[in-house]
Amino acid sequence: MYLRKVSGPRSVTLPDGTIMTRADLPDKGTTRWVASRKAAVVRAVAYGLITRSSALERYALSDEEFSEWETAITMHGEAALKATALQKFRQP
Repeated sequence: MYLRKVSGPRSVTLPDGTIMTRADLPDKGTTRWVASRKAAVVRAVAYGLITRSSALERYALSDEEFSEWETAITMHGEAALKATALQKFRQP
């Protein structure tokens, strides 16, 4: 089996004991962002699986958009990333 050389860890252990690997991340060409995919990218950055800059580049995200995802998860949890719940969790 051949493993491609990558910078950084191949997997990280999350606080709940689960292991997150690079295979758990969404594909590079992802255009449809559901809450679970957004949360996976935010978790990967938060726990050091990938760097913030590589996530922004890989998924063509703006720094502002990614910051909004992080804030939503921090304040309200993963449910705040759902498009249907946007009004419920929007700050006045």
